[in-house]
Amino acid sequence: MVYETFGAAMSVRDIAEPSCPAHGVVVAVAATGLCRSDWHGWQGHDPDIPLPNVPGHELAGTVVEVGADVREWGIGARVTVPFVCACGDCGPCRRGDQQVCERQTQPGFTHQGSFAERVALDHADVNLVALPDDVDFDTAAGLGCRFATAYRAVTQVADVQAGESVAVHGCGGVGLSAVMIAAARGATVVAIDPSPVSRDLAMSLGATRSAQSADDLRDMDVSIDAFGAATTMRASIACLRPRGRHVQVGLLGDDVAPAVPMGLVIARELQLLGSHGMAAHTYPAMLAEIAAGTLAPQALLRDAVDLDDAPARLMALGEPGAGVGGVTVVHP
Repeated sequence: MVYETFGAAMSVRDIAEPSCPAHGVVVAVAATGLCRSDWHGWQGHDPDIPLPNVPGHELAGTVVEVGADVREWGIGARVTVPFVCACGDCGPCRRGDQQVCERQTQPGFTHQGSFAERVALDHADVNLVALPDDVDFDTAAGLGCRFATAYRAVTQVADVQAGESVAVHGCGGVGLSAVMIAAARGATVVAIDPSPVSRDLAMSLGATRSAQSADDLRDMDVSIDAFGAATTMRASIACLRPRGRHVQVGLLGDDVAPAVPMGLVIARELQLLGSHGMAAHTYPAMLAEIAAGTLAPQALLRDAVDLDDAPARLMALGEPGAGVGGVTVVHP
C-alpha cells in the first residue's frame, strides 16, 4: 500500500522486495495494525517521511531473511517489534531507554512499513521480541504501538498504583489499552470519550465510570491524553489534583507547540510527562501478564480486513468517530 505524496490517494500495487540489512531481518507480515499515527504520517505531519512511502508500524509475523550480522534470530521465528527500532549503541540505548534512541528507525516513517507482504527491520538483536505460542498474530500486531505504548505510560512513566484515580482522555486503541492496564493495577479509572460505543467498551474493560467530557472531573492522581489534541491535553492537566501526573501519549498532529496552562502547572506542582513507545527488553513483563490472563489485549480487537480494504480505512481515520470501538488489523 503506497502513497506518492502527502494527503494523496493510496494504492495497492507490486513493489520491489525489501532489502535485508546486515544487522536486521525481513519479516513476512501476518498482521499489521490500522493506527492513527500512520494517518498523521500520510497527512504530512512528519515532513521527513521519504516519498513514495508504505505506511505501517504495528506488526507481527515470521522472519524470512536474516542479515549476516544477526546472532540471536533465525528464519521461522514468530516475532513482533516496537515501533521504535533502536540502534543499541547511543547514549539512551546504553541506559536502557531504546524507546528514545537518538538514531531510531521506524517502519512506515523512516523507511517502508508493514502495509505490505514483507517489511525490513533494523538491528534485530536489539529490537525483535519473540512471541509466545499462545499469543496470535492479530493480538501481537497491536502490541508494538498501542498496547505497549499504553503499558509503558501506565506502569513505567505514570507508575500507577492500586487505589489511585486515573483519567483516560480518548478511548481509541491506546486509551482502551490504558483503561485495561490501569484497572488491572487496581486503579479507579474514568474513561472520557465523546463516543458512547467507546465509553461502553471502556466500561467493559475495567473503567469505573465514563464521561463524554472532562468538564466536571477533578482531583485525579493521574491523567492520560491518549487522543492527542490541544483541548484534550489541557483538559487532562486541568483535572489533576495538586502534585498530580499528566502523561502525554497521543500525537498532537501539526500542532506541535500548543499553549500549555503553565500557571496551573506551577500552582499545583503538577508533573508533565511524555511517553513514547516501549523498549523491546521490557516486553517480558507485559507478555507475562498477558500469558497469566491479567491483561487481555485480544479483547480490543474489533475487525480484520484485507490489504485492498486498508487504503480507505486508513484515509478515513481523520473523520469524526473513526477508530471507535477497538483495534482493526490488516492481513497483507
